[in-house]
Amino acid sequence: MKKQRIRISTTHIILLSFLIAILIGALLLSLPISSANGKPTSFLDALFTATTSVCVTGLVVTPTVSSWSVFGQVVILLLIQVGGLGVITIMSGLMIVLHKKIGIGDRMLLQDAFNLSSLSGLVRFVKKVVAGTLIVEGIGALLYMTVFIPQFGAKGIWISVFTAVSAFCNAGIDIIAENSLCDYALNPVINIVTCALIVLGGIGYIVWWDVLRVLKEARTKKVRFFKALTLHSKIAITASLILIFVGAVLIFAFEYNNPKTIGNYTLLQKMEVSLFQSVTTRTAGFATVPQENLTNASAIVCLFLMFIGGSPVGTAGGIKTVTIAVIIVAAISSIRNKEDTEVFGRQLTKQAVSKATAVTFMSFIIMFTSTVLLSAVTDANALDVVYETVSATATVGLTRNLTASLGNIGKLIIIITMYLGRVGPISLAVAFKGSKDNQNIVRSPIEEISVG
Repeated sequence: MKKQRIRISTTHIILLSFLIAILIGALLLSLPISSANGKPTSFLDALFTATTSVCVTGLVVTPTVSSWSVFGQVVILLLIQVGGLGVITIMSGLMIVLHKKIGIGDRMLLQDAFNLSSLSGLVRFVKKVVAGTLIVEGIGALLYMTVFIPQFGAKGIWISVFTAVSAFCNAGIDIIAENSLCDYALNPVINIVTCALIVLGGIGYIVWWDVLRVLKEARTKKVRFFKALTLHSKIAITASLILIFVGAVLIFAFEYNNPKTIGNYTLLQKMEVSLFQSVTTRTAGFATVPQENLTNASAIVCLFLMFIGGSPVGTAGGIKTVTIAVIIVAAISSIRNKEDTEVFGRQLTKQAVSKATAVTFMSFIIMFTSTVLLSAVTDANALDVVYETVSATATVGLTRNLTASLGNIGKLIIIITMYLGRVGPISLAVAFKGSKDNQNIVRSPIEEISVG
């Protein structure tokens, strides 16, 4: 009798890879050697920390700086790096370094993990992703050292490396203080370097290579920079700039007279802190002002920015800038009764619109369910709960001081939310890529309905 081979889909492999990384991390973090006090950490807290690291979220139940030993911090850093780049990318990178052949199955897996349209140049793409990541993180660490070495001595080197990786991977976990970066709210080096790393990690690797391509072409021939970019890059860059600067302006206006945040700062200082707050909602999770001190208006603006997040094929979470742009453009086209959805003189495919709608719907359902469940097990006010669940769904890491007070059930809810928020959109992307093969299915009859 022939044994049937169990076929595991790409979606399942991606889901399992993140889950296995989380479980391995949790086991390591639960060991006495990982704890600052030399005692075993409860498995639930270790699982929470491993999940927030691999899912590059940043919500923590215990302060990272004081709860973990150097070994524990190294484990957390490795989990952040794995989560930021993706388990599949890390494994492929190791295969390349060890000169192992990457088969067609592995290439297809990478294609789906990065949501790319072609298998050509995939190995080269992975090499560029890994090399580019290490270079940018290295430069960020060197710049951080100009601040942290004078302050912490030799320990500042480790702090700089950890912060650079965490910022680039949009994780928002730090080993500096228990109040995130609040002590550096007015430090220009910390602000500029952190914002740059967050944006570079969140804008997406596809945009990186496209911008470099156009800059290279500009050396030999006259080209208009923005016009020469691909449609994806145009949308990602435009949407990111609009969201960052509109968010900064709104936060500046709503917090201008708030003494608990920026009310006592000078005009330039208020602008600096407002801009950082807007950038960190790109799913980075670092904070230079206590989030619970924000006005309700600013908190709502931040909820919207967090839910959107960064751009595709990067280290950021959220539904992504390109997704919200597609939905807005499709809605405008529908209002104008236009059959085609166009942006920057190019027509979007119906599949892109359907995918954007599905990703947004899935993220909303995860956030809504998590909000209802967390509200049922905690007596925190509604805004704090929603802030927590949106932060977990979009893998942001900002909290209105709620995470540390969660009970065991609340922790489990946030753990599941972070995991689904990280792998959900990836799974949908893979599912849509596979749906192209279903061309010969029997279709049901069409019938009109009333909408709106």
